[in-house]
Amino acid sequence: MKIEAKVEIFPLKKVFTISRGSRTLAEVVTVKLTKNNIFGFGECVPYKRYDETLDSVLKQINELGPVKNRIELNNLIPPGAARNALDCAFWDLEAKLNNTSVENLLNIKILPIITSYTLSIDTPKIMGEEAKKNSHLPILKIKLGGGEEDLDRIKSIRLAAPNAKIIVDANEGWSLNEYKKLIPHFVELDIKMIEQPFPAENDYELKNIDRPIPICADESCHDSNSLDQCLGKYDVINIKLDKTGGLTEAMNLKNKAKQLGFEIMVGCMIGSSLAMAPALFVAQDTKWVDLDGPLLLSKDREHPLHIEGSSIHPPLTELWG
Repeated sequence: MKIEAKVEIFPLKKVFTISRGSRTLAEVVTVKLTKNNIFGFGECVPYKRYDETLDSVLKQINELGPVKNRIELNNLIPPGAARNALDCAFWDLEAKLNNTSVENLLNIKILPIITSYTLSIDTPKIMGEEAKKNSHLPILKIKLGGGEEDLDRIKSIRLAAPNAKIIVDANEGWSLNEYKKLIPHFVELDIKMIEQPFPAENDYELKNIDRPIPICADESCHDSNSLDQCLGKYDVINIKLDKTGGLTEAMNLKNKAKQLGFEIMVGCMIGSSLAMAPALFVAQDTKWVDLDGPLLLSKDREHPLHIEGSSIHPPLTELWG
């Protein structure tokens, strides 16, 4: 088994801003596994919030040593971006070596899914204009981050997109007082879900407050070991393969979260179609899907996912799986 890893950069269509900062590029690590002249591919996005960098992820992969399969892999590397790229590459390779598909390996019928489309933080006026441009889409995900303008942002967006379902992501940016101030307005404005309002270390606050709008755990939930800490605080779990460490644990987390009564959201970092393809398998039969990464890029992979409006179609085998 030969393992190769490299950094690839995909420019974004425009600046993308969340509560932690802005970016103009998607910087990813691509893994290529080779066995018997057959190739398997995977992609991950190192995330500073989780103390990951491009260099640290490359180092994890390059220092791994011999590994036979994804089961062995999951016992050697902790959850995170490096394991995600490797795990997904193993799934791709396994399907190709056995002349089958990941769909058959998982025994899942993969169908087109509807993704939300994300609007990054800006002034209320500009976010309203962006919402109007995309008001034909069924679900808009709005990045917020605290401050007095969050309510004005949502009011502007709701006015511009009266028929869209709206979900918001605070990226740990709110205080308890901000939440209490915003929530009655958000109920009135028909906000469907709120993602990670408080910093993960402060999310105990969620046990003691009303949650008239479902609250989703993102930074507070990484893999199935995180689930017990989410009970009584969250209603929805956001599964991202870069957090779980790949498709293998993502499917495990999905099954366990459903057994515990959580709704499921499948999300992504900003990456290419190669990163979204395995996540589509997790996204089948889930409440919310946020896999719009390729829509934010000015250039994608060869054989990209086919996306019509908000509908993402299953990947071509030339891409993955």
